Amino acid sequence: MEDHQEFARQVFASQPFSQFIGAQLASAGPGTAELRLPIVDHLKQQHGFVHGGVLSYLADNAITFAGGLALGGNALTSEYKINYLKPAVGSLLIARAHAKAAGKRQAVCQCEVFAVKDGAETLVALAQGTVVSAA
Repeated sequence: MEDHQEFARQVFASQPFSQFIGAQLASAGPGTAELRLPIVDHLKQQHGFVHGGVLSYLADNAITFAGGLALGGNALTSEYKINYLKPAVGSLLIARAHAKAAGKRQAVCQCEVFAVKDGAETLVALAQGTVVSAA
């Protein structure tokens, strides 16, 4: 794959759910991906924190992009787990994923999810997953 960033942007643009919630693909490269999502009221739960499902979506999608780019093409998450560390509050979420190991058929990836408040990043979730080639 010659241009990881362009391939990732095309795939991301074809994801209706990502567009619906306002997510952005900030960067992508061989085995890496960063997604961003502005924190708005409709993404929060009853205590005013970002809903865990939103954090999970970001981690899952970032892991899939990182793993897919490490594998050289379209990919799917075959499993992942997430640990919620702190309530997510602020103005922006950032999910940074990278492939820790990649073979011919699968990649194991990790993702850190941060909430940005007043310019400071706070780690709010950690995730790890396995990504497989969709081909």
